Amino acid sequence: MKRVIETDEAPAAVGAYSQATTNGSLLYTAGQIPLTPDGELLDDEDIATQTTQSLDNVMAILAEAGADASDVLKTTVFLADIDDFEEMNETYATYFDEEPPARSAVEVGNLPKGVGVEIEAVAVVDEE
Repeated sequence: MKRVIETDEAPAAVGAYSQATTNGSLLYTAGQIPLTPDGELLDDEDIATQTTQSLDNVMAILAEAGADASDVLKTTVFLADIDDFEEMNETYATYFDEEPPARSAVEVGNLPKGVGVEIEAVAVVDEE
């Protein structure tokens, strides 16, 4: 059965989507941009700062579902500029230092609100 995950520790959904959904086995997060839980957009910050906020949002959603970084199976990183890959990757690696998840990183034409990065995750959850 599908269950919606919501937390005040990540930005609220601003459209017809949920922060995350789960079926009790897998959790899918919505793409997280560098937007703080209180609504501050970090679009003018460097890519490391933007990556940190995006991943902090992902981690807050995971925590609400009883999961953490070690439960993440796959992430997708959308970059406005693939030249930011190395800086993003250095920051990303601090979140997934042991047994990192599978990952795709792609350059896209535009991201919401003009940000430089958006990150989504798929994780294992255990709801008994």
